[in-house]
Amino acid sequence: MKNIKAIIFDAYGTLFDVNSAAEKCKYKIGDKWEGFANFWRTTQLEYTWLRSLMKRHKDFWQVTEDSLDKSMKTFKIDPSMKDELLNLYKVLSTFKEVPETLKTLKEKNFKLAILSNGTPSLLNELVKSNNLEDLFDDLFSIEEVGIYKPDSKVYDLPIKKYKIEKNEVAFLSANTWDVSGGGNYGYNAIWVNRNKNIFDNLDYKTKSEIKNLSELISII
Repeated sequence: MKNIKAIIFDAYGTLFDVNSAAEKCKYKIGDKWEGFANFWRTTQLEYTWLRSLMKRHKDFWQVTEDSLDKSMKTFKIDPSMKDELLNLYKVLSTFKEVPETLKTLKEKNFKLAILSNGTPSLLNELVKSNNLEDLFDDLFSIEEVGIYKPDSKVYDLPIKKYKIEKNEVAFLSANTWDVSGGGNYGYNAIWVNRNKNIFDNLDYKTKSEIKNLSELISII
């Protein structure tokens, strides 16, 4: 980790809590809100992978809406809540330690960036709504290459922009498939394991596992 020049973060699930949209509606949805939120997220990711394989690209906002439609039908959520849930998804909350950790890393003069499936407009809105706009050098979106993670074209984006080596990047994600994608590509991939999950068997073993982003400070 001593040669790190850029710290790249996944957005959804790593910096921003993907369940926070449904959680803000839990009094309307009821006890099934968390199961619904997890199903929505899983379906959303499945759609990104399937669309990449089928070469039938839709941007992340369209995929998010499509996966919400299925999830609402599966969990019998009142259809009138669709717009509310989508609007809340645009302004997901950060995990509590994120702002302070980013400020500390910025003071250490690392390049800081997001590398995400999200569209440029979604990422800009997320960063702005959480008052993080002064902390990132770049917000990289897969829309630049038209295919979703974990395709290597996505992980190429920061390398080409910063003209650095793959092993000069620390890449953080809470998604094990994304850690494996970035690690197999050549990044120093760090798993943010907030929920004591089990790592996937995808030909990569992460060198570092942290419980939240604040632990990054001690290893970078």
